[in-house]
Amino acid sequence: MNTDFSWMAWTLPTALFFVTILLLLLGMAIWEYFSPGGNPRVGILHFETTRGDRLFVSLLGAAFIHVAWLGLGGPNLWWAVAISVVYAIGVFRLV
Repeated sequence: MNTDFSWMAWTLPTALFFVTILLLLLGMAIWEYFSPGGNPRVGILHFETTRGDRLFVSLLGAAFIHVAWLGLGGPNLWWAVAISVVYAIGVFRLV
C-alpha cells in the first residue's frame, strides 16, 4: 500500500477552491436555517422552482460556461468564474 501523498500539492488556488466551497455550503446552511425550504415561485420559465432547483440550474450553467470558456478562451478561468457568478445571480433572481 502506497501512503506517499507527495503528489497532492496544496497550492493557494487549491486551498481557495476548497475554502470557497466550504463557505458556500456554510452560507446555504445558514440561509436554510433562517428560511427553511424557500418558497416555490414561478419565474421566467413559467413553472415552479425551489431554491434547490435554482441552485442546480446555476451550477449546471456554470459548468457549461467553464467548458465553453476552456474551448474558446483558454485555461485562464477567472472571467468564466465572473460570468458564472453573474449567471447564478440572474438565475436566483429571475427563474
